[in-house]
Amino acid sequence: MKKLLFTAVLSLLASVIYCQEIEKRTYQTKFTSSPPEIDGLMDDSCWNQVAWTGDFTQTTPYENQAPTQQTAFKILYDNNNLYIFVRAYDTEAAKISRIMSRRDDFDGDMVEVNIDSDFDKKTAFSFTAMASGAKGDEAVSLDGNNWDGSWNPIWYLKTSIDDKGWNAEMKIPFTQLRFGNKEEHVWGIQMMRHLFRDEERSLWQFIPKGSPGFVSYFGELHGIKNIKPKRQIEIMPYVVAKTESFEKEDGNPFATGSKSGLSAGIDGKIGITNDFTVDFTVNPDFGQVEADPSEVNLSAFESYFSERRPFFVEGKNIYDYQPSNTYVINNFGSDNLFYSRRIGRYPHNYPDTEDNEYVDMPEATSILAAIKLTGKTKRGLSIGVMESVTANEKAEIDNNGERRTESVEPLTNYFVARMQKDFNKGETVLGGIFTAVNRDISNPALNYLHTAAYTGGIDFEHKWKERTWYVSGKATFSNVMGDKEAILNTQTSSARYYQRPDASHLSVDSNLTSLAGYGATFALGRRGQKKIQFQTSLTFRTPGHEFNDVGYMRYSDVIHHGTWMGYHIREPFSIFRNFYLNLNYWMYWNFEGTLLSTNTNVNFNAQFKNKWRINCSISRNNNSVSTIMLRGGPSFLVPGNIGANGNLSTDNSKKFSMYLGTYQRYNDKNSGFYHGAWTGITIRPMNSLSISFEPEYGKSFDELQYIETIDANGENRYIFAQLDQHTLYFTLRLNYTITPDLTIQYYGQPYISSGNYTNLKRITKPHADNYEDRYHTFTATEAIYSTVNEQFDIDENNDGNVDYSIENPNFNFREFRSNLVVRWEYKPGSTVYLVWSQGRSSSDSHGSFNYGDDMSKLFGVQPHNVFLIKLNYWFKL
Repeated sequence: MKKLLFTAVLSLLASVIYCQEIEKRTYQTKFTSSPPEIDGLMDDSCWNQVAWTGDFTQTTPYENQAPTQQTAFKILYDNNNLYIFVRAYDTEAAKISRIMSRRDDFDGDMVEVNIDSDFDKKTAFSFTAMASGAKGDEAVSLDGNNWDGSWNPIWYLKTSIDDKGWNAEMKIPFTQLRFGNKEEHVWGIQMMRHLFRDEERSLWQFIPKGSPGFVSYFGELHGIKNIKPKRQIEIMPYVVAKTESFEKEDGNPFATGSKSGLSAGIDGKIGITNDFTVDFTVNPDFGQVEADPSEVNLSAFESYFSERRPFFVEGKNIYDYQPSNTYVINNFGSDNLFYSRRIGRYPHNYPDTEDNEYVDMPEATSILAAIKLTGKTKRGLSIGVMESVTANEKAEIDNNGERRTESVEPLTNYFVARMQKDFNKGETVLGGIFTAVNRDISNPALNYLHTAAYTGGIDFEHKWKERTWYVSGKATFSNVMGDKEAILNTQTSSARYYQRPDASHLSVDSNLTSLAGYGATFALGRRGQKKIQFQTSLTFRTPGHEFNDVGYMRYSDVIHHGTWMGYHIREPFSIFRNFYLNLNYWMYWNFEGTLLSTNTNVNFNAQFKNKWRINCSISRNNNSVSTIMLRGGPSFLVPGNIGANGNLSTDNSKKFSMYLGTYQRYNDKNSGFYHGAWTGITIRPMNSLSISFEPEYGKSFDELQYIETIDANGENRYIFAQLDQHTLYFTLRLNYTITPDLTIQYYGQPYISSGNYTNLKRITKPHADNYEDRYHTFTATEAIYSTVNEQFDIDENNDGNVDYSIENPNFNFREFRSNLVVRWEYKPGSTVYLVWSQGRSSSDSHGSFNYGDDMSKLFGVQPHNVFLIKLNYWFKL
């Protein structure tokens, strides 16, 4: 009994101590009639009106301990701005890291202020001051689970360094914040200090590691009275002058070797109320955006590329709707009901031409205009609406001087609407999304596109037990409409393959003019400060589910179940600063009830006390049934495989840092392997310059690589071959920051990939018990290579007659892409860009890999150079 009483008392004391540790802090600010000059020096008398606050608490690496260096700050306000002065004390001032970087690079010593001006305990505005004077800013949402670095508000910063440490003085206009119209305000406030050399973080308002939220744990800013919401009207017109040089092609009137052009447009932001903002763009230009990385895609699915265009990047989290958003490993990672790269994409169609015709093909579909409405009501309803119109894009065709145009992409309207509503102080969230695509198709050659496509979804999440436990769900639907050709194309696409002869639950209907489907995900889990966390989930999509018109989706006709469990040690121990161990299992079925695959994975990542990092993973994929390997043919029994990867990186706070890694995969039945290795070196010879070099090499062997499907006398032949592929590329980056407002960035990537196909095969018994019985390898007399026609002539029965032919599938693909961007923000919000982009590409079909020869041929071709200057000017009304 005494032991029980003693234990209870200890538990009570621990609870009291814990509550005291996370007691809500407050800061009392005051109004100033004589605002400070923003110069990084505390020499304005107005700062004497308010008191210092400090006593930060370390969170990394040693939680709830005193920080190595102390931090203090003051806050003032007037009718238009919030003023913040931060004193970052440092007993070793000579070691302050003043890495000079462009906006949002977050390098070196820094302090970060986060402001929940709406006081909704879900969203915040983050402003970061680097000791070098560089700025960073992010829009925080989902209670700290989403940080949008594309948000670029207009605010002011100056820093200074003295023998006591360094200082940051900020002016944040109220036009950049959102708050209600009330007499007295209470805002959420949080200050973070990052000591770069020790990778140490400390907070003003202590928040334990692993907490299930961030914004909801902020301290409070009191004392702001009688300020009025500011109506925000910002206009930014721009003009672009561009010239190009490229290889001249004799006889081609469009390939004259050079061309130039001038364009203009306008961007803007209007605060229609203090809670809602409209962003718009007319005839946008994204010439300063870095090119996509090169790749060779031999899969049945289209490639996924991340969004880089500023208009679509800023605030993209509002429209994010991943229908299978779980922690468990799955093949749905990139799937989303809204994939903004659809807007302004490369045109769908290429005109059919005769031998003597030349085509001037648009590089992208023109975006005529786009508009976004975003905001959150006082009752917690978040709304995001986007509308975009792209042009009826036309290619120009020349036939001996006679010109005509042909539509290659129809006039299209894209619409996305997203809503979420908080209940019970954010512990319950309900939401929904609706998307629509409508095309005005005038060219019959484009009838394979949907004339209309609609998707929607509803989602919920409920948290309890201090938000550590949660249950969530998402349901989605889709309906696409169009010509019979369009719906037939959808039925037979790689996402579902209705034509598979062994799919008893699927059939092709060539008379359909619409197709509908739905899906859902449900998850239960625990997260937060506990060492053990987990999630279990179930996802399904009916075969007719389709959201690729304005979304991205690879698979339908699938049921997925999986469970993830993690064991997290967040405090330093032994040789580690932290350690994370994760276990996964997951499996797939289709709607026929066939078990497609079972998979397991174990992985860990850790940081050592010397700030080096390591992570490793090992996965086992058992024998699986592939419904896509034969590209519309019957399913195929695929041997399992085991794969492992590992990565090691050094302390990135040093002037020299590097990482290296490898991935190894071995297939059962000796049916394939992959060997990959990569490394990266970053050198920072001075605070304003960093140079990185990142090479990667991969070698793969696949016994069965799909080539094509041949109709041989009414029977399909699924042709495969053994593929040996080598890929080598490296990425070079140079960042030179002359001042935080004047930067030079260079990106260059040569990419080489070769594929050599041998031992041609046709699939015979795709589910045979013996792997070698699932295909037939053509003999030397059955597959004869014609050097004249560069093709394999197939004589299946050795009767001397060619049954069908297969073009030589070997490839050598070489590409070089580079961007050099000089960016000067000559006044807040107004920028000049000088851009030089270069592209080179060449190809062969011998299939052998020779790095020296390939690089020589790549840089032996004439480049396509683009030079442009872009000037925009920001002003407010």
